[in-house]
Amino acid sequence: MTKEKIIEIQGIEPVILFGPYDAHLKKIRAEFPDLLITARGTKITLKGKPEEIAVTEKIFSEMKFLADKHGEVLDNDLNMLITLASSPAPEMKPGHLADEDIIVATADYVVRAKTNGQRRMVAEAKTNDIVFAIGPAGTGKTYTAVAIAVAAWKSKSVKRIVLARPAVEAGESLGFLPGDLAQKIDPYLRPLYDALQDMLTAEKLKMLTEKRIIEIVPLAYMRGRTLNNAFIILDEAQNASNKQMKMCLTRLGLNSKAIITGDVTQIDLPEQSDSGLTNSPEVLKDIKGISFVYLDKSDVVRHRLVRDIINAYEIHEQK
Repeated sequence: MTKEKIIEIQGIEPVILFGPYDAHLKKIRAEFPDLLITARGTKITLKGKPEEIAVTEKIFSEMKFLADKHGEVLDNDLNMLITLASSPAPEMKPGHLADEDIIVATADYVVRAKTNGQRRMVAEAKTNDIVFAIGPAGTGKTYTAVAIAVAAWKSKSVKRIVLARPAVEAGESLGFLPGDLAQKIDPYLRPLYDALQDMLTAEKLKMLTEKRIIEIVPLAYMRGRTLNNAFIILDEAQNASNKQMKMCLTRLGLNSKAIITGDVTQIDLPEQSDSGLTNSPEVLKDIKGISFVYLDKSDVVRHRLVRDIINAYEIHEQK
């Protein structure tokens, strides 16, 4: 059954909605190839299956809200809207990306909490000194944690940010990688640099790392330190052993906070039972000031296929 729907975009410059050289429009068309999308003047005509029209209408509705409120629709906003509108999660309401969802903003980039799981991370980080964010790939755990830390530093709540990852080999040997130790470890820490580069200019990030206001280090380098006035992030914590997890959590000094992120379905340790992340909820559940946030496939904000991939693996593992 084919249906037709006309959307009016009165009061908004079409170029804001369609993107430069119709980039936004092309992206939506690529996501819904069976849907005919025609844009003329201030009218958008949708022809195709009713369910695809409904999803696309939600995307344009939210884009209109962003254009009205902020005067622009960013590419990363559109990517997230496509994912959320296609999600089986609860339906988006107009203004889903309202200002209260902003975690950190720069002159040319805004990071918002995009899902309920990410909003819980932000809320729990405000009221607890240690937050565990546990969930599958693609749920934005690391990105949201880094945004929360940058926001805390920008507001002068902390004086420094320390980001750590276990350098655990996942099917590849460090010995076969080229370069010295620092160069061998760099690929493990690269996702943290990538997140920071979205929120700070290259010059600012370089200056902050040189002054050690921002440190990105392998977990082993945390031993013996006491970190005061710091925001600590332990990423990929499923690959930290019980001893390493205890070591990391006890680095917390005065006026410091920590977010621990990980995915218990992607443990690369030789003995999976040794993962500090799987044992932490039971060990730490009764301690006030420590909170656990569990994200799931409804929080996935990467390509919409990622959710289907997670589903497929879950079904396979159950069998």
